[in-house]
Amino acid sequence: MEITKSSSSSSGGKDGLGSFLKEVRCAVRFPLSLPVELTDRLPELPGMTRNVSANGVLFELDGPLNVGDDIQFSLRMPGSVLGTPQDVLVRCRGRVVRCSLSQSHYQAAATIDEYRFVEQ
Repeated sequence: MEITKSSSSSSGGKDGLGSFLKEVRCAVRFPLSLPVELTDRLPELPGMTRNVSANGVLFELDGPLNVGDDIQFSLRMPGSVLGTPQDVLVRCRGRVVRCSLSQSHYQAAATIDEYRFVEQ
């Protein structure tokens, strides 16, 4: 099963310094620490999620990502969270919207534009 969500963002007006984007959060975040691998990178970049919602995810990684990059990643969602008898592998595509250095790791926030359940 593949789900595609429309990519929409709220944009603010222009001021003398140029245009800016306003972040809009409209989905409940779940504080889940799950192993994740960015699969479109060579070598693959492992990390952990810090929170996950229907619209996006916050990663903690050993290296930085570039804002605006399209990414692909996989994570195993616990069956207890999804209400399924087994854990489910989910493959996702999205876009990096923010990246910063926090203590010893990078934190990157990304949209989830498409996802596909691989195992059920």
